[in-house]
Amino acid sequence: MNGITMRSATDRKLRQILEDVLGLKPGQADGFTADTGLFGELPELDSMAVAGLLTEMEDRFDIVIDEDEIDGEIFATYGALLDFAEAKQEAA
Repeated sequence: MNGITMRSATDRKLRQILEDVLGLKPGQADGFTADTGLFGELPELDSMAVAGLLTEMEDRFDIVIDEDEIDGEIFATYGALLDFAEAKQEAA
């Protein structure tokens, strides 16, 4: 596949949301792997940014995220956040 990774629409959109909400450098989120640490690893992702990130995810993915669904595990890695976003879309 000549080194190009096929990304799902959800994956591409989530990377854009992270760049937009956290003010990351353009393309910075493109380098994220499933194991890339988010909360506690990215200085831009603090507790205030989490609220904005969740709101933006709800808007752009047309999903509803309930408070009781949120725990630290979701924001531990990019892969965990992507899994959460994909599961929410499938359930919508």
